[in-house]
Order: sequence, then C-alpha cells, then structure tokens
Amino acid sequence: MLITRRFEFDAGHRIPDHQGPCRNLHGHRYALEVTLSGEIVRKEGQAGNGMVVDFSEIKALVHSHLIAHWDHAFLAYSEDRALVDFLHSIPDHKTVVLDRIPTAENLADAAFEILDRVFSDAFGKRLRVERVRLYETPNCWADALRK
Repeated sequence: MLITRRFEFDAGHRIPDHQGPCRNLHGHRYALEVTLSGEIVRKEGQAGNGMVVDFSEIKALVHSHLIAHWDHAFLAYSEDRALVDFLHSIPDHKTVVLDRIPTAENLADAAFEILDRVFSDAFGKRLRVERVRLYETPNCWADALRK
C-alpha cells in the first residue's frame, strides 16, 4: 500500500550558475509530498488498525526533521561562499547550508535522503519512503524515487 502526506513551507534560494533570473535571491512557497509504502495494520483493538501508519505520525516526523529546518529559511549552496558569508553576517538569520545547489531536483533528493533515514530509524522495515515530490511552483516539480 502507498500513502502520501503533503506539506508546505516557504524558503529562499538562488541558483548561482543559472543564466536567468533564478541566479538572483528569491523565494518559493514549496509543497512537499512524501509517499511511503507499507502493509495495512490488521490488529483488532489497536489504534492503527486499518492504517499503514497514522498520518499524524508522518506529520510529526517530517515536520521535526525537515520542515522545521527549511521553513522560512534561506537554502544556500556551501560553495556559494559570498552568499553564505553574507547570510551568516545577518544576526539570527535562518540559513541552511547544503552540500548541493538548491534546485528543485537537489532539494527533492536531499529531502528523500533525510526522510529515508528518519523513517528507517522510526519504523525499521515496516515503512519505506518511496517518493519525495517537491513542487517549486504549482506547475514545476521534481520527484526523488527509491532506486
């Protein structure tokens, strides 16, 4: 069975090598869909009976391990030194320094890696992250899929 939970967050970024306007500092209202696979629990009397997992458990884990960090932050590439130095010069600025350029593709991939570890630690082999879909705009998204 596949189940999906959707999240939204706001963040800024820039694509340093881009030849168009995305080279400039800007932001997005991102949407993130996390799709998990697992078996439906069929144990009478248990709170999770009839579910793969309670959606509130997905929300809590994704929020604490990803959304809380990325929401209202500036997502910066570690090699974009002038930008990273500038952001660190702003007192109390929420900056997330990434090991990759913060394109939709790379952010989806990074989110998949983070959440795959989180759900593996929390549920072992009972649940697996199968897909992370990151919408940069309502019409543009990237999918990171289990290989």
